[in-house]
Amino acid sequence: METLALLSQYGTLTVVSLIMLSFIAGFIDAVVGGGGLISIPTLLINLPQVPLPTLFGTNKIAALAGTSISAFQYSKRIKFNYPLLLTIAGCSGLASFFGAKTVTRIDLNTLKPLILIILILIAIYTLFKKNLGAVQTKQLTLKKQLLYGSILGMLVGFYDGFFGPGTGSFFVLGFVVILGFEFIEASAYSKVINCMTNITALIVFIRQGNYILEIALLMAFFNIAGSITGTRIALKKGNGFVRILFLVIVSIMIIRYGYDVFMAG
Repeated sequence: METLALLSQYGTLTVVSLIMLSFIAGFIDAVVGGGGLISIPTLLINLPQVPLPTLFGTNKIAALAGTSISAFQYSKRIKFNYPLLLTIAGCSGLASFFGAKTVTRIDLNTLKPLILIILILIAIYTLFKKNLGAVQTKQLTLKKQLLYGSILGMLVGFYDGFFGPGTGSFFVLGFVVILGFEFIEASAYSKVINCMTNITALIVFIRQGNYILEIALLMAFFNIAGSITGTRIALKKGNGFVRILFLVIVSIMIIRYGYDVFMAG
């Protein structure tokens, strides 16, 4: 990829913006998910003339790169229950595939009020439940974990396929509240599963030609750098740090969706 050609085609300000914000998105996504809250608006602002499915496909390539590295780093420190992990990943990936195929058929604006309400409830619950994610709180049977995890995977996976921002945060909260995981453990599981949802959604976007390769590769490189930094800090700082950042990201999501619902319309 020729850097000078990229600067010439898209402009220095656009390229610098993509570099900086891709790093930040990778960092946030590695810790608690929600990197798409940074990367999607970045693409929308800097490439307003590009169709939405193409921006989504471009973002998926970058996100998959960072998420894969983060998942690998977590896997060296977290002991996975592989039957549970693979089952949820499979359900999520399948749902994401169908979600990506409905991008042009679903009006996201009709869903934003519901998403906003869910986010507000998540923030309130996390804020007042001080010990949330500090320790493992549930000892569910494997059968119940598989059932609840599969339902969670299908719901969040479909959302990730057709839109995506905040997917990692939804997965993290689901693992903490529904399956009783610690925040660090939940982040590790969400990264691996998010890889699967990104891959299956990408199959659709790539087949349709909905991506800009040079932009995707640029963002991927700096997303990886941010992801490595974020994962190391999360593992070092522990559950308390992840919980605080989770609240920050959910609050940003509330502001963003609130603006879309009450102002943009």
